[in-house]
Amino acid sequence: MTYESLQASPQYLLLKCISGSNAYNLQVPNSDTDYKGIYILPQPEFFGLHYTPQVSNSTNDETYFEIGRFMELLVTNNPNILELLATPAHTTIFKHPLMHRIQASDFLSMRCLDTFAGYAKMQIKKAYGLNKQIHNPQPVDRKTPLQFCFVVEGHRSMPVEEWLQVRNLKQEDCGLSTLPNFRETYNLFHKSQFEEPVHFSGIIAKDNSNAVSLSSIPKGATPLTYLQFNKDAYTIHCKQYLQYWEWVDKRNEARFENTLQHGKNYDSKNMMHTFRLLQMAEEIALEKKIQVYRHDRDFFLSIRSGAFEYDTLLQMAEEKLARLPALYEQSGLPDAPNEAVAEALLQEIRTSFYQTLSQ
Repeated sequence: MTYESLQASPQYLLLKCISGSNAYNLQVPNSDTDYKGIYILPQPEFFGLHYTPQVSNSTNDETYFEIGRFMELLVTNNPNILELLATPAHTTIFKHPLMHRIQASDFLSMRCLDTFAGYAKMQIKKAYGLNKQIHNPQPVDRKTPLQFCFVVEGHRSMPVEEWLQVRNLKQEDCGLSTLPNFRETYNLFHKSQFEEPVHFSGIIAKDNSNAVSLSSIPKGATPLTYLQFNKDAYTIHCKQYLQYWEWVDKRNEARFENTLQHGKNYDSKNMMHTFRLLQMAEEIALEKKIQVYRHDRDFFLSIRSGAFEYDTLLQMAEEKLARLPALYEQSGLPDAPNEAVAEALLQEIRTSFYQTLSQ
């Protein structure tokens, strides 16, 4: 089964819904329309060697779960799966009669505390990550080890680049040798110290080097000074540089522009979904239902528009997270969904579907 073959054989479709912001009633003019659904494998393929648990289109804005995989995720109380099952009628494009046998309310359990709140924490982490990247931009060109080297000058330390400039020396004409018992500290020599021609490797051999370079030094030579390479700081810089530019490469430009426009320097869409998930977690404990369509649209869109400071939202989220365990303890929800019921439903749906299709 592939996405294309499912589109060509719609008789194997059990459910197709609009998902995401349009299902939540949180859409804005530039919101994409996403779809999620459920399919059942053709019987020969189901009994064959290659089980296909999920298919998506090339842009991943349409995703369909095989009924077996769907039921497997349902008993884990996966938020996306519970939301799909509880999608409002007006955003449900197709629903096979067999799907009426599965009700989201029959599978709610204490696990929702971990899954919905867990997803919310992930959204907070994403928002924090954006906040961190915005406030720590990295240069286009990665720094070299030379920019993390310092030399002894009198009774103080000096950046080696400054030291070289003051003395009108080139780093390529310098040579380093190890200084025993001192971590990342070296004797520094210059070729002008020697009457006979010498060849040194430089403090760094190339601009893209990741370490300082050692040279063969004539015996008995006295170093001009001592150099220390702050390797730990360089390693941290390289890690931050890589993370930043990977983030730039993968970020959603429309969302990033929205972040810059509201000026609060956090991903407001992530924070909006954080509070949606926390609110849904609370509703499950108090009302025993999944409320996909949000009637509290104005509050959530105010978060998306940047109406709150980042620290204020973090405090609000922490307060909600702190209240949830007590609500679940008092909810009367089972510890976990009944897997035997889920398995019986799955077998019943497969049997009924294959029998009807063969008639």
